[in-house]
Amino acid sequence: MNDIIMSVLSKVSSVLMMWAPLFIASTGGMICERSGVTNIALEGLMGIGAMSAATAHALLEAALVEGGWTEVEAGMLSIPSALLLAAFFGCLFSLIHAFASITLRADQVVSGTGINLLATGLTVFFCQVIFHQDRSGTFKRAMPNFMGIYPTALIALAILAVSWFMLYKRPWGLRLRACGEHPQAVASAGVDVIKIRYTAVLISGALAGLAGGCLVLTQTQYTIYTINGHGFIALAAVSFGRWLPIGILGSSLLFAVSSVLSVISGGMRTLRDILPSDFFALLPYLITLLTLIIFSGKDYAPRAVGQPYDKGKR
Repeated sequence: MNDIIMSVLSKVSSVLMMWAPLFIASTGGMICERSGVTNIALEGLMGIGAMSAATAHALLEAALVEGGWTEVEAGMLSIPSALLLAAFFGCLFSLIHAFASITLRADQVVSGTGINLLATGLTVFFCQVIFHQDRSGTFKRAMPNFMGIYPTALIALAILAVSWFMLYKRPWGLRLRACGEHPQAVASAGVDVIKIRYTAVLISGALAGLAGGCLVLTQTQYTIYTINGHGFIALAAVSFGRWLPIGILGSSLLFAVSSVLSVISGGMRTLRDILPSDFFALLPYLITLLTLIIFSGKDYAPRAVGQPYDKGKR
């Protein structure tokens, strides 16, 4: 009986570990697109956050241990610091997207794609400069957990509560949603559309960076394959969740379950004899595509998403 309970807890903890960064990044994408700015740069922003968190944790932890701290004490300081830095650098990097898409009114898809490509190159470059390899140093201590449940799940739940409250219970949330539907009408009411959109993009970057940090700190080190499409899955979760906090909760949970199932299925010898091993790695992305195709009948996207704001337009 105990073995069954432990097995169930193991599966639940694995799902929550995968769900938390997906949901956090998806929430950032939702807030950004609710303001009217498309953000396909979640993948790159998560990569920046993961690299920043891994570097901060590895270097600060090593310095503290050398200074006489125990590994537990060092981790209690370095892990929260790493998460904060991940959010900061994600926010800072998203300023590029905000400036290009809002101030310069550039194509938002092109801007996001450029950030994804730039982030890939920068993370590899800084890994080589700092660690002299394409990965970070190994952590002495990863993020602690209780019965396999990581604090990242609690962070995600807190973000769910705050995002729902701000979007639907505060005037700022009403203005944000209106900017994504009809920015000219909101501007005529005295709302600064550009300020709202800048704020939304920066929040999106901070959450995506935090998501990358949450993902990497549950592992032993950062590699160039740590993010591995999670940002694009988070972007799909925004669409499948219909740009709603509760909807994103369900969609990101579905994709997290599919990721865990791909690992479980790959460990089954019978299935491995029938299907190639690469199929199981493909499973989460295949489920993502199928889900989007099945539920793509009606467009729930904000009406002004992807459209540059023009003050002179009515």
